[in-house]
Amino acid sequence: MPERYKRNPNIKCAICAKPIYRRPSEIEKSKGHITCSSICYGQTCRKERPCMVCGKLILAHYHKKTCSRGCANTHRAGIRYKMGSPHDKVKSQQALKLKLLRVRGKNCERCGYNKFEILQVHHKDRNRNNNSLDNLALICPNCHCEEHLLEKSWLKNFDEVEAARATRISRKN
Repeated sequence: MPERYKRNPNIKCAICAKPIYRRPSEIEKSKGHITCSSICYGQTCRKERPCMVCGKLILAHYHKKTCSRGCANTHRAGIRYKMGSPHDKVKSQQALKLKLLRVRGKNCERCGYNKFEILQVHHKDRNRNNNSLDNLALICPNCHCEEHLLEKSWLKNFDEVEAARATRISRKN
C-alpha cells in the first residue's frame, strides 16, 4: 500500500490503548469510546459486579449475587426461612374443607350428591375472609355454579324473552 494512503493514528483503543485511526465523525458519534477490534468491543460490553461475600467480579447479566456455591452457602447461613411467613391459602382452604367434611358429612348440603372428593366450600355471605362454620356450606360444583353464575346469566329471562317473541309473531300473522 502506498505511503500516501496510510492514515496516522488519531485515537487510542479504550481497552488495550493501541493507537488506531477512526474518522472524526465516528469518534464524535461514539463520544470517544473507540475500540480496535471485536474482542476489545466485547470487553467494553461486559457488565461486572462484585460477589457479595468475597468481592470477586462476576457477570451482572446472570442475576447472580455470589460467585460460587461456597459463597452462596456463606451468604445464606444467617437467613432463616419460613419465619413469619403468611399462612398458605391452599392449606387453610384444605383444612376448612376437612373440618366441614367431619362436621357436616360427605354429601352436598343442597342436593345430597355423595362424591365428597369434588365438593366445594361455599361462603354464604360471599365474603371469603369470613370462615366461621355458620357461614360455610359444603356443596357440589353444580350447586355452586347455580349459586354464583345463574344470577348473572344472560339466559335468566329466557322464558320472558321467548314469550314476548311468540306474541310478536302471533300478532304479525
